[in-house]
Amino acid sequence: MLENSEIKMPNSKINVALLVGGTSPEREVSKNTGQSVLKALYDLGFKVKVIDPAFGLNQPKEEENFFAEKDYTDRSNRNIVEAINSTMLDNIDIAFLALHGKWGEDGKIQSLLELRDIKYTGSKVLASALAMDKCMTKIMFQHFDVNTPRWFVVNKNENDLDLVRSKIKKFFGYPCVIKPNDEGSTIGLTISRGDIEVHQALKKAHQYSDKALVEEYIAGHELTVAIIDQQALPVLEIKPKSGFYDYENKYTSGRTDYIVPAEIPQKISEHLQHQALLAFNSVGCESYARIDFRMTNDFKTYCLEINTLPGMTSTSLVPKMAKAAGITFEQLIDRIIKNSL
Repeated sequence: MLENSEIKMPNSKINVALLVGGTSPEREVSKNTGQSVLKALYDLGFKVKVIDPAFGLNQPKEEENFFAEKDYTDRSNRNIVEAINSTMLDNIDIAFLALHGKWGEDGKIQSLLELRDIKYTGSKVLASALAMDKCMTKIMFQHFDVNTPRWFVVNKNENDLDLVRSKIKKFFGYPCVIKPNDEGSTIGLTISRGDIEVHQALKKAHQYSDKALVEEYIAGHELTVAIIDQQALPVLEIKPKSGFYDYENKYTSGRTDYIVPAEIPQKISEHLQHQALLAFNSVGCESYARIDFRMTNDFKTYCLEINTLPGMTSTSLVPKMAKAAGITFEQLIDRIIKNSL
């Protein structure tokens, strides 16, 4: 295994396990990330082994089967424990986490890798768990003076819809955002525009999480900032051609325009970068992350959440921001591995 003093070794001597797939609803997004990262790792000269922990010991024999549209075998969370505990990860110097969502981004896989004493990319256990829990993230934001929309949480077993509706009206009114407390990619998210939609929105959010976050809706612009090695990259504005930046607009080519650097005043860009770095450090993130914001038309900014393992295809948001800062996709992947080692 590599020691810190040996990080300057050539890439060809570094054994990377690329972890893709997983069991979350973001499995397909993870496969897309994995394909792009795999190509970059090969181009950079690393020794790579692809592992889908959701398959346990029953891994595909052919590399392309990891990224196939249909899974060829059963997957489960129990399999994840088996895979991480197996000999597959013997002699691995670092695991590159191309996983998204639960069991990939929430500290659980990080805990298993820690128990194996295997280094991995991205944030450590506590920061990953905090960032995945939107309510806990917002509590940290408040403590560290990161501005965030007002919110409250509704547990799955809470059945008093009238109370929920009265709290919405008391705290921020309609429209409001109702989403799972610990999912990504806008899965299970609804913009609720009145009392009649609240029940269905909560039901949808609770399909994915025991807690639903009910949040003030901020009209205006969607912006995001990537952090790598404590450096804030240029601000990117996300402009869906219709509706809001939902799962379909995120992952369907041509549905959204991306402007980087965002066409906003320099002072506001610097403020967003500062808030992003503050948010990143508020939960103790490491290596890299992407921080999402909303901004009103009069330039008031609100931090929504932290993505500790953001999408990393060559057309994803973090690589777009890196490119605007003069960092190629391969350089970005190389930096993530080196700063994680």
